[in-house]
Amino acid sequence: MSIQTEINRLLHFAKQHGLINEDDFYYAANLLLDVLQADSFEPEPVQEELDTAAPILQAMLDDAVKRGLIEDTVSERDLFDTRIMNCVMPRPSEVVRRFQNDYARSPKAATDEFYKLSIASNYIRKDRIDRNIVWKTATEYGDLDITINLSKPEKDPRDIARAKLAPSGSYPKCLLCRENEGYAGHAGHPARQTHRLIPLRLSGHRWFMQYSPYTYYNEHCIVLNRRHVPMKVSRRTFENLLDFVTMFPHYFLGSNADLPIVGGSILSHDHYQGGRYTFAMAKAPVEKVYPCPAYPGVRAGRVKWPMSALRLRGRDREALTELAAKVLEEWRAYSDESVGILAESGGQMHNTITPIARRRGEEYELDLVLRNNRTSPEHPLGIFHPHAEVHHIKKENIGLIEVMGLAVLPARLKTEMYRVGEELVRGTEDISGMEDIAVHAEWYRMLRERYPSVLEEDVHAILRSEIGQVFRTVLTHAGVFKRDEQGMAAFDRFAAKAMQ
Repeated sequence: MSIQTEINRLLHFAKQHGLINEDDFYYAANLLLDVLQADSFEPEPVQEELDTAAPILQAMLDDAVKRGLIEDTVSERDLFDTRIMNCVMPRPSEVVRRFQNDYARSPKAATDEFYKLSIASNYIRKDRIDRNIVWKTATEYGDLDITINLSKPEKDPRDIARAKLAPSGSYPKCLLCRENEGYAGHAGHPARQTHRLIPLRLSGHRWFMQYSPYTYYNEHCIVLNRRHVPMKVSRRTFENLLDFVTMFPHYFLGSNADLPIVGGSILSHDHYQGGRYTFAMAKAPVEKVYPCPAYPGVRAGRVKWPMSALRLRGRDREALTELAAKVLEEWRAYSDESVGILAESGGQMHNTITPIARRRGEEYELDLVLRNNRTSPEHPLGIFHPHAEVHHIKKENIGLIEVMGLAVLPARLKTEMYRVGEELVRGTEDISGMEDIAVHAEWYRMLRERYPSVLEEDVHAILRSEIGQVFRTVLTHAGVFKRDEQGMAAFDRFAAKAMQ
């Protein structure tokens, strides 16, 4: 197809998905001519319906490579296809106006339309996200979600070299800053010309909502502070989370912890993550109720979950906030050496909380997951962090998403599990000498004992189930109060103190 045909296809797609209307047609066409360095344009009839613009962008990128406009690398293509889509994007003010109009109909209508726009604009690269390998694994704590993340492409060596040569700057300060909206990007920073933000007021302060470009679950949103300030879990955090779920009762919102090891990947910019998805943790029952007489109307209990979580529930937002702040204050200073919990060592504070807010009809629910980031010679990456025995599957921090029961696992596992499955079917006794999968040797020995004879048609399901069980172990390692008699007694002691 000619570049003119592809321009017509993209304009048709943009009108179909509400990115532009008829009045924008020639303006958008002329912007595309400039970016694609084409000379002329003639409207052509287009009869097709596409869910995403990916097939059109693929053709345009291939043509740009052929004509020498860009190099054929992932980074160059991503920067260029975002420039292309920017030609058919509504201005930020128009997106905000639409959102507010939709919100007047219902909060759900507003997020539905904003999410659709984020996919149509290719800001959420749905074609890549659909490549992720996802499944559920049944455990005693419910069905855990497992994702092998294939949506973030590997860096091309040429892109890495280019990024090293790119001048370092401080604008935007990080990937979450409000200033990213419309930023062209470069070899070391993704293009954000199709990025759109919705302004919010949380506890009287300016925040913004966006969707994650690499959504790990349905309508995965990020709520970010207008200011570039570090993550901090405080009373204000609980107020913000409850404000948000008041505005968007069909979404949950949670915060990563604010300390290294137990925090998320970005601690430099205060932000939350939410969305429209029910995780296993949200379905987990309260297994023990704790009285809190000073907070009438609030019900508190211990959640049946591998990590140590208190659940507070009630209609009174102020009472929930007060009790949550009390729990946080008590936990920050709490030590119990009998179960390895120290609030401080060497001048470093260790205790914090991962909080999650949601609505249950007219009631509010706050899950407070107790975290501790202490290390030891035996566990140098963290005592309450995945231990070395599970690093072959999951070594990274356990952030908010994992806390709630969704494992985000590295792309390498796709090929490694295929190879492990091959050897399991063959009946190979030991894989420690196989360089590409030797990291799984100890786990493989356990699999061989458990499944001495494996058929090819069964190995896929077996490995998925066993990976899910490893993730259950990961969450158990991250729990500060272990789920044995000693650990649960220690949990009850802390809860009794916090609920006074």
